[in-house]
Amino acid sequence: MPLNIVLIEPEIPNNTGNIGRLALASGSTLHLVKPFGFKIDDTRLKRAGLDYWKHVDIIYYENMDAFFTKNKGQNMAFLSSHGSKNHWDIPFEDNLFLIFGKESVGLPKSIIETQSNHLYKIPIYSDQVRSLNLANAVAIVVYEGLKHL
Repeated sequence: MPLNIVLIEPEIPNNTGNIGRLALASGSTLHLVKPFGFKIDDTRLKRAGLDYWKHVDIIYYENMDAFFTKNKGQNMAFLSSHGSKNHWDIPFEDNLFLIFGKESVGLPKSIIETQSNHLYKIPIYSDQVRSLNLANAVAIVVYEGLKHL
């Protein structure tokens, strides 16, 4: 019951390292779309990923176009605070691609506009919180998916 975790232009190495560890723990594949806000050999990424990083199934892409070209026709769910449906409404299935945007701004507006039917959010019940930490958001959605599968 593998899932695909996709990080579009991740900026914080600690988040990416934690998500890599989560990918390994959940049996998921991690897809990393450049450009990154860090070098892939950053010690903070390695520290967060611990000695697990070498075991993570990772696919790298030079840019969003390369990712979407290679994975054309795959089922995808896009996560954004702009989504109108909640993450537990995602139609989870094996090999689903869960797409997350970068920490500072989320998904690009072009994706939000063109993928509105596949756009989901994690509900936040406080006006004082704009968004969740990326690693936490990925964990919430991945384990919800595993529960459904």
